[in-house]
Amino acid sequence: MVKLTIDHKPVEVNDGTTIMEAAACLGIAIPSMCHQPGYPNHPSCMVCMVKDADRGQLIPSCSMTATEGMNILTATDEVREVRREALELLLSDHVGDCEAPCRLSCPAFMDIPLMNRLIAAGDFEQALRIVRNEIALPLILGYICPAPCEKACKRKPMDQAVSICHLKRSTAQYTERYDNGLPAMAERNGKRVAIIGTGPAGLSAAFYLQKSGYSCTLFDQHENAGGAMFYDIPADRLPKDILEAEITVIRSMGAEFRMDIEITQELFQSAIAGHFDAVVLATGTMKPGHAGIFGLQPDEHGQFVDKKKMTTSIPGIFACGNIIREQKMAVHAAAQGKMAAQSVALFLGSKIPADARPGFNSVVGHLFEPEWQEYLQEGIPDQRVEPAGGFPAGLNRDEAMHEASRCMHCDCRKPASCKLRLYAGEYGANRKRFAGPHRKRLTRSLQHELVVYESEKCIRCGLCVEITQKHGESIGLSYAGRGFDVRIAVPFGGTTAGALTTAAGECVAACPTGALTWKNCEERQSS
Repeated sequence: MVKLTIDHKPVEVNDGTTIMEAAACLGIAIPSMCHQPGYPNHPSCMVCMVKDADRGQLIPSCSMTATEGMNILTATDEVREVRREALELLLSDHVGDCEAPCRLSCPAFMDIPLMNRLIAAGDFEQALRIVRNEIALPLILGYICPAPCEKACKRKPMDQAVSICHLKRSTAQYTERYDNGLPAMAERNGKRVAIIGTGPAGLSAAFYLQKSGYSCTLFDQHENAGGAMFYDIPADRLPKDILEAEITVIRSMGAEFRMDIEITQELFQSAIAGHFDAVVLATGTMKPGHAGIFGLQPDEHGQFVDKKKMTTSIPGIFACGNIIREQKMAVHAAAQGKMAAQSVALFLGSKIPADARPGFNSVVGHLFEPEWQEYLQEGIPDQRVEPAGGFPAGLNRDEAMHEASRCMHCDCRKPASCKLRLYAGEYGANRKRFAGPHRKRLTRSLQHELVVYESEKCIRCGLCVEITQKHGESIGLSYAGRGFDVRIAVPFGGTTAGALTTAAGECVAACPTGALTWKNCEERQSS
């Protein structure tokens, strides 16, 4: 037996135990990307570095065995810095998008690629659930959103961008009983929220609050709900029955609409403040005197609203939409409505799931023309589908499924489990720190029936090589090239279909990045 100290805690382990294993006995998790229990340790990622305090040395914990009297430190600033540097070196030649450019450019961070795949499969109902995770008004925004996502679509320079806005609308058009069908809702929690304003921000806040168990009452000075969407957008651009269909859903969820009520300071104080557990201001552009009606005070910068938290100077009063600043796109206001709902829920002691926007994101950027065919392997080559019935009708069901099939799966198939992404976010890695002036060219191997191999995402940990050898694959995987050009490949010019006949599942599970993945893997689903 060996006695040692890790982070000032004593531990006794068997001879031959690694430092990483010894730390695990104390509940201390040391990060690693190239370590897999049951396989030889070849420290290559260097993310598992720890410090031997007595010797003053930094050592890899996955391969170094514990010795008598060791004094190991795993979480000092120096250790964190060397781990961050190791991650930055791995990122220097990592080529892949964690999130598709369309999703990153969407103000609501909607999971557009997943929506597209579900539509292509004909599952409009599940696609609508995905949309509603981030956007409460898919039918409305399918008409009036200027689609910044389409400007970022990687397919745009090849022929034309995927028709994302029309596809978003189709999820609502071709889901049975959209007007009356309700999203899954939590039990009522007895808390009441007043929402002043029924534009996109107010309607979105009401949708997510009602969905999470709160009872909302919406106030508006106009006769008809919808704000500028009703009064300023022409009917040929946004039909009134489409707007009413969205509002009907929110009414059916239990929200109460009190129209033709102008909120004065007296009315606010006597009938709203103190009568509701929280208030959301979604009144549109802040006009002179508005702040006084609600008793708001500006901060040191003259702002009435914290733009990140949607809070105001008064606890329990929140704000979103044009009251913060003029929104040129309704999707911005709708996204802020969800953010305000999240803040209200936190204030009242519960939680609404936030969007999945991560702290770290790898970005490929502009595609080289020779890479187009690599991406087009997963998107049908046809030109963009235009609605046969014109803009008002939108895409019919078959047109929508066909258009969705043009999506090229730019997003990573392991967005939630890629260790490189997770650790890069945890350690604050800078993906550009060691990046050279030129990146590697992207390739996609789709030869295997079930598995995709993207070699430019590989960190060459060698786990898949060890696994295929253990499984006795007749071809398997191996190292190819020398020095900086070394890569994991199928030997003798073989295919991944021939290399992974029995070991595919274990290789995919062990791969620490999105280099080896299942073709039909979906790590994100609707809540």
